[in-house]
Amino acid sequence: MPRTVEEPPPRRPAYFWWLLANALALCFAIISWAVCLHVFGNPELPRNYEILGKLGRLPVLKAYSQMEVPNGNAMGPKELYKRYFGYTEDVRVKANSLLLRNYMTNFDRSVLLTYAEGEYVVKEVRTLGSGDFFDPGIAVRAQAMVKPDDFTKAMPYPVFIDYLVSTEETGASTSLKPGDLFTLKKSPACAAVIHVSRTISEEEPALLLTVVPIASGLHQIGDSEPFKVLPPLKLRPGSGFPAFKD
Repeated sequence: MPRTVEEPPPRRPAYFWWLLANALALCFAIISWAVCLHVFGNPELPRNYEILGKLGRLPVLKAYSQMEVPNGNAMGPKELYKRYFGYTEDVRVKANSLLLRNYMTNFDRSVLLTYAEGEYVVKEVRTLGSGDFFDPGIAVRAQAMVKPDDFTKAMPYPVFIDYLVSTEETGASTSLKPGDLFTLKKSPACAAVIHVSRTISEEEPALLLTVVPIASGLHQIGDSEPFKVLPPLKLRPGSGFPAFKD
């Protein structure tokens, strides 16, 4: 009886492993490239900011003079309310990511830059600490005051700001008290909007904006003592906003 001879299994061609190694290397290169773009292009994400810190590549905020600040729209309380209050939750989340990224990248997209203006009354004041977006500095919660017409005194308006100021002279906060009035103008304040949220005032919803002055140099809030403003050296994007918890 003739024997059955089993054929050996087919062998892979010699270049198979070479092709596999090159394909894996190409996939790794593409993934690495995509990850790098994501990390460097989205520093506002806490994990990305931490990675950039370990790499020694944290974004450096520019110390603008009043004459060098980027062009942006200057808006008073009514315009700010009209622009931001109607945001849905999804739109607000996306807008906040873009606003914070724009601030952290020295306003690469100036079209997103909005400066807050208007008259405000101080509600709360405190110094910034290790759990805040940056420190040292001062945080001021204030409400907009708007005249209904030219013949009526200014009345509270449903727009609040958390005014975060980066300064080592935090003692200036002691000269600010609830009830003090101050005025924000594009120059010299240059208070840029970096976060949009809502709050409740007298049982009614109101707009709450986090704003940061981006012009360096001597600064004053109303009748407070003058103090020097410099850009923060390090940020904490994971600290969350607003600075005053309702």
